[in-house]
Amino acid sequence: MPLKKLREFFDAHHIKFKTISHTQTFTAQEIAASAHIPGMELAKTVMVKIDGTMTMAVLPASYRVDFKALKSATGAGKVELATEKEFKDMFPECEIGAMPPFGNLYGLEVYVAESLAKDGEIAFKAGTHTDLVKISYKARHT
Repeated sequence: MPLKKLREFFDAHHIKFKTISHTQTFTAQEIAASAHIPGMELAKTVMVKIDGTMTMAVLPASYRVDFKALKSATGAGKVELATEKEFKDMFPECEIGAMPPFGNLYGLEVYVAESLAKDGEIAFKAGTHTDLVKISYKARHT
């Protein structure tokens, strides 16, 4: 079901994509190894609260959220990690922690690490712990 929503979005915006199946994994680093994708090309979605508002932070698999930098970039008073309990119902068609980095599909704001733009392609979870989607990074901004 989550992949269907992504396909509809990509088709509507004429974005070419590739799906990749891999063994069930839960951490971004395990996914990168299982799918044979460099950690810098695998985007992970981290749910954060910016001044109490649920938001997506998207960064390379090997990175950690820099809360100080995110606070500075957004001008927020408070930025903190959200708990699974706080966001699990926001993505009913996705497995917990496997939501794709398309906040626009869920009414959420998204902040993306600039380093993801350095590679031509990125891959990300497609709603399950066994499916990835790979697209051109530039395609996301058309």
